[in-house]
Amino acid sequence: MTQTPWWASEDFWRKTAIFVTAGMFVVLVVLTFDTMNEINAGSDRVPDYSVINHRIYFDFDAERGYQVPVVGEEAPLFGQKLSEEEAAALVSKGKLTVQARNCMNCHTLLGNGAYYAPDLTKSWLDQGWGAESLREELMFSFLKDPASNMRSFGSGRKMPNLNLSDEEARSVIAFLKWMSSIDTNGFPYRFRTIQQEARK
Repeated sequence: MTQTPWWASEDFWRKTAIFVTAGMFVVLVVLTFDTMNEINAGSDRVPDYSVINHRIYFDFDAERGYQVPVVGEEAPLFGQKLSEEEAAALVSKGKLTVQARNCMNCHTLLGNGAYYAPDLTKSWLDQGWGAESLREELMFSFLKDPASNMRSFGSGRKMPNLNLSDEEARSVIAFLKWMSSIDTNGFPYRFRTIQQEARK
């Protein structure tokens, strides 16, 4: 009768599986806490909500090899400077509105969602708005009445009227502006920004 080598025994592999699983669980917990610190508003890559009080634009980072968001001079959304608490409330309402109207059924946000309609991750900076000076007005008009303010660029795709209130439309725009300030490591790839002068 031959004896099974230790490295081929069932007991050895059972213990190995338990230790590896337990070790990976510890790694997962550590990485989760580390990630939570990185993705909370106010971190290096995710600005505070009050960033909506500033001009946001893209600048090419040669070291990283892609465009990164830059927070510039003061440029309050809809001409009204908000406190951090007011900005947080407005952006949060916009996020909840986007979730409640199931925008991700057609759009992509931060890599999640569908690809039928444009990616909204950097939509505040999208060249489709034509000019920085018209952007807020065009975004508001489009959200209020998509059919009359359609910007399909030949795709033929139409956004349904979500019957947003003025407050909801403004909060969605605040959410999109804040989201455009997040450093997403160059995502979405090959994004083309609105025509703007890179001022610092």
